[in-house]
Amino acid sequence: MGIWTIFTSGYSIEIIFALLVAWLIAIVFSITAHEYAHALTAYKMGDPTAKMAGRMSLNPAKHLDPIGAICLVLFGFGWAKGVPINPNLFRNYRKGQVLVSLSGILTNLVLGIIFTFLSVVVNLFLDGSVYFWFFVQALFQYLAVINYVLAVFNILPIYPLDGFSFLEAFLRYDNKFLVFMRKYGMIILLILLLTGIISLLMNFVIYVFYDLLGGLFERIFV
Repeated sequence: MGIWTIFTSGYSIEIIFALLVAWLIAIVFSITAHEYAHALTAYKMGDPTAKMAGRMSLNPAKHLDPIGAICLVLFGFGWAKGVPINPNLFRNYRKGQVLVSLSGILTNLVLGIIFTFLSVVVNLFLDGSVYFWFFVQALFQYLAVINYVLAVFNILPIYPLDGFSFLEAFLRYDNKFLVFMRKYGMIILLILLLTGIISLLMNFVIYVFYDLLGGLFERIFV
């Protein structure tokens, strides 16, 4: 779901520009919310490391990784700067590890639901032929979809994703699976991305969360 998909959509220049701006805003907002949630939760759990590094901020510049952002724009997948966390400073190690790991995922999931609802409202009650409302509809749709994708992608138990950090809270550091993932996790992720397996999973996620949930919201009003 990169920029090239928008450029090859066949729409007019004006529509392509609107979709492009909406997509970029949605990407930056969703990633920023995810990383901010990690930093804030870690601080609440007793670890000020992220705050001291300036990462407990809603300023996107604090979280975006230049190379990761370029890959995101060109290929539809990328990464942000990892939030620095010291679990040894948590008041409760396991609780802190679990909550920090889940905070970004839950934040994206809740935002996805909110923006799915707003997308349905705009689509049903506002004139999509008006350029402004078309842009708002596209923005809400991208915000919903991207937040769902980030939530499900990060829950995978593969290093260095949040799902892996969640497992670390319950397993011994020298657990064979954890050791394997620390060594080969990045390679596994790359293979999943290049083979299209991640894309298939994300398309299913979009269908389940955005299409089906959006349909449920429509029934509320129709």
